[in-house]
Amino acid sequence: MKNFDLSLYLVTNRDKLTDEEFFKTVEESLKGGVSLVQLREKTAPVREVIEIAKKLKELCHSYNVPLLIDDRVDIALAADLDGVHLGNEDMDVADARRILGTDKIVGSTAKNLDWAIAEEKKGADYLGVGAIFETKTHVKTTRTSVETLKEINDNIKIPTVAIGGLNYDNIDILKNSGTSGVSVVRAIMDSENPYEDSKKLKEKIVDVLDLQ
Repeated sequence: MKNFDLSLYLVTNRDKLTDEEFFKTVEESLKGGVSLVQLREKTAPVREVIEIAKKLKELCHSYNVPLLIDDRVDIALAADLDGVHLGNEDMDVADARRILGTDKIVGSTAKNLDWAIAEEKKGADYLGVGAIFETKTHVKTTRTSVETLKEINDNIKIPTVAIGGLNYDNIDILKNSGTSGVSVVRAIMDSENPYEDSKKLKEKIVDVLDLQ
């Protein structure tokens, strides 16, 4: 599944959900148009995460959607996931690429042009750029301007996905930025109707980013 679509990129969060609710939310979002899923598990035991990852991979693949994991190259290998997303405190992209091989997706994070160019040279397949807005998730955020996002897209060949506090009401800011998609967490994971909200969000992303 090296071919991937960044348009509506879901990062998961199980904080408020039972296992049943979690998988139902993800499945409804896949039906609504989520194109790539990243499993984010910061505190759960490794064995538990591997089991969740295997089950989630089966679900995602039934909709022809790749599943990545945040940070954990070891779990990506153990569960044979489609790849990994790495932050600046995680394993180096070049090391992850050497371990995972050329067929897996390796995403990285960048907040400025020099950083983006460096990650591309190391072998990243795509970059998450942001945070465009402050977030309420468990990660520390530093704002990245849309102007910087556009500068990055004008100077690298790999695609980017905009990250950080993005939702249906504020993604218009990304118009003409050159990004290939929008990454969301709470806009879907906290939704009472993840199918409808994903569908609306996907339609707006396609329009705002001119992805037709």
